[in-house]
Amino acid sequence: MDPLSDENDTDALTIGRRIRQLRTARGMTLDDLASAVDRAPSQLSMIETGKREPKLTLLQTIARALGVTIDALLEGEPLDERSAIEIALERAMKGQTFQALGIDPFRIAKSVPTEALKALLALHGEIDRLRDERAATPEEARRANVELRHLMRRQDNHFADLEATASDILSAVGHTGGPVTQRTASEIAAHLGFSLHYARDLPQTTRSVADLANGRLYLSAQVQRRDARTAVLQALSSRMLGHAEPRSYAEFLRQRVETNYLTGALLIPEAHVVPALQDAKARRSISIEDLRDAYSVSYETAAHRFTNLATRHLDIPVHFLKVHESGTITKAYENDDVNFPTDRLGAIEGQMCCRRWTSRVVFEEEDRFNPYYQYTDTGNGTYWCTARVEASSEGLHSVSVGVRFDDTKWFVGRDTPHRGVSKHSVETCCRRAPAELEERWREHSWPNVKTPRTLLATLPTGSFPGVDTTDVYEFLEAHAPR
Repeated sequence: MDPLSDENDTDALTIGRRIRQLRTARGMTLDDLASAVDRAPSQLSMIETGKREPKLTLLQTIARALGVTIDALLEGEPLDERSAIEIALERAMKGQTFQALGIDPFRIAKSVPTEALKALLALHGEIDRLRDERAATPEEARRANVELRHLMRRQDNHFADLEATASDILSAVGHTGGPVTQRTASEIAAHLGFSLHYARDLPQTTRSVADLANGRLYLSAQVQRRDARTAVLQALSSRMLGHAEPRSYAEFLRQRVETNYLTGALLIPEAHVVPALQDAKARRSISIEDLRDAYSVSYETAAHRFTNLATRHLDIPVHFLKVHESGTITKAYENDDVNFPTDRLGAIEGQMCCRRWTSRVVFEEEDRFNPYYQYTDTGNGTYWCTARVEASSEGLHSVSVGVRFDDTKWFVGRDTPHRGVSKHSVETCCRRAPAELEERWREHSWPNVKTPRTLLATLPTGSFPGVDTTDVYEFLEAHAPR
């Protein structure tokens, strides 16, 4: 049997380099060895470079010519540093990274310094590392999200540096207070060197595209017919914060949180809203709806912004939930000891929200005009929540903000008659069917599971996960001023 028939190119490379190492150590030229084994020098050259797999009989002949056993060629001493580096680089050139970069394999000449080969290998290793980080698995993404939520909790979800950035930007355009208008958003864009353009063919994987070379910011034409302030400010926030291309999925998540935070801080300025919230607390009439209406923002933006300011300025610990109509938690924050369901990594996002929690019960309410309030008893105390249902491109979502029972006295809606009992961490609470139903149907049912598309796949790769860069570059090329 051919000793290399079950092996790959790497083994042929190793044996070839070992032959060359032994040949040169004995002061033999390629012609000398070729003459000794009665083969053409070109044939031996291809064996030494790993481009041809030698037959067992030829290996035995080569071993005798070099004065060693065949085992010395197959399982000999480790290669010298240069040979090991050459093999590693040739292996890399045949791999996916070089192919993805469009780099054709090349012959490694003896004249190429060893240090240059080491540098190429180091660059290859770093590119592979970045590709691995950006191709985050769902588990890695959950880990990154958990770490980010822990950071937010340590800071009470308040980022003083982002508040300062928002204040500086608003001062630069002469905004003195109150809600930010569409005109103010345009002035911020101009201050940062951008003109606004609305396009009907914006790439589907993007919310906006910035042409940094020509100072043009493209947004969907559909946004122009609605309130474009949020879209404009979100698009500009990364420029205000000096974000560079994210080097990992964790950094991508952090940048997204910072972008959303800064957008909220611009739409609802801290210096203007904190006195109003403190006054509402003094009157025991805090209301997320009032915050939403006062600044003409979405309920979700108002809820997010309240969590940024509640603990730092009002001394009120809070929790926030965004839940899809399917029951899946898509966003979460808590610093009030509420016991949300988590996976073994501590991730809340992706878990099923309790059916008896306010965020799920609100979907059953027919009255979508007025806010829904509910007290919920848990194994960790009683909590009060206010919730709304909002529509999005992915279906209905509920957005809720809640506090511990002792802090309910500061809020509008504290006199609600709605009550519930939820044991988030206990499976029998609602994640397991009632005993009678389970006994009746467990052996007589077989649902066809709708597997989430990303369950087994890695998360989108690339500098900006999920964005089709080819579409973006073609779009910019088509719209760039001539």
